[in-house]
Amino acid sequence: MSTSSGTPALVEPDWLHAHLDDSRVVVLEAVVGTLPLADRRIPGARRADLDTSLSDPTSPVPHMLPRPDALGTALRDLGIHADDHVVVYDSDGVYASARVRWMLTTAGHEHVSVLDGGLPAWLAADLPTEATDAPSADVPPGDFEPHDAGSAVVDADEVQRLVDTGAAVLVDARSAGRFAGREREPRPGLRGGHVPGSVNVPFTDLLDGGRLRPVAELRAALDSAAGPDTPVVVSCGSGVTACVVGLAAELAGRPYRVYDGSWADWGRPGERPVETGN
Repeated sequence: MSTSSGTPALVEPDWLHAHLDDSRVVVLEAVVGTLPLADRRIPGARRADLDTSLSDPTSPVPHMLPRPDALGTALRDLGIHADDHVVVYDSDGVYASARVRWMLTTAGHEHVSVLDGGLPAWLAADLPTEATDAPSADVPPGDFEPHDAGSAVVDADEVQRLVDTGAAVLVDARSAGRFAGREREPRPGLRGGHVPGSVNVPFTDLLDGGRLRPVAELRAALDSAAGPDTPVVVSCGSGVTACVVGLAAELAGRPYRVYDGSWADWGRPGERPVETGN
């Protein structure tokens, strides 16, 4: 499925391999601390780090979307131009790559795709790699100027209002055990459970071997959990895998917004209500 610009939301390894030498194709390797660093990378890939330059350093909540000026600096430092076709992958399959794609598209970049299956699919296709610690080529600064994310991002007060009024369904991408409060949260100090009224669609249920499931299956999973017509807000632990659910929603033809703070925000000690159990 393609975006409104005609750029496919997903590309296959063979397509990317055929376009690696295209001067207007930029490959980003999305990295985050919850994923192990790979010792190989797709040739020419530039590292997009969700723990550093692609997060707001002033926020007490991890992985928050940076302000447009800071995001613009980070993306221009990666050499991204407004007319580039950016392809994002990660070492797990589809994980952090969906978050980086969402950041770019939310900021107004029109040509961004996720490599379906990520590095594992690339390796399975026996395509060339280079050592992760190989010197990266110097790239000149890009010219991409992001705009403000606006209503694409939802805060805790808006989540509360939407859930209370039934105006949207909050879809939580965490595991069933974390959603129910049976599993301890990996971030110290967070309460267990979920936002009352939210539904659980673990992001892993939308994948098969690290690839997104067929569109009909994605649509069925979201329709079953959230209903076929209600607007969707996606959430997770810190806003990363929420974007996997968001990508699935996009492929299924459903608009969505992201609760950027996610459980790292809502689950902090305080007066926000928390529910446990399924």
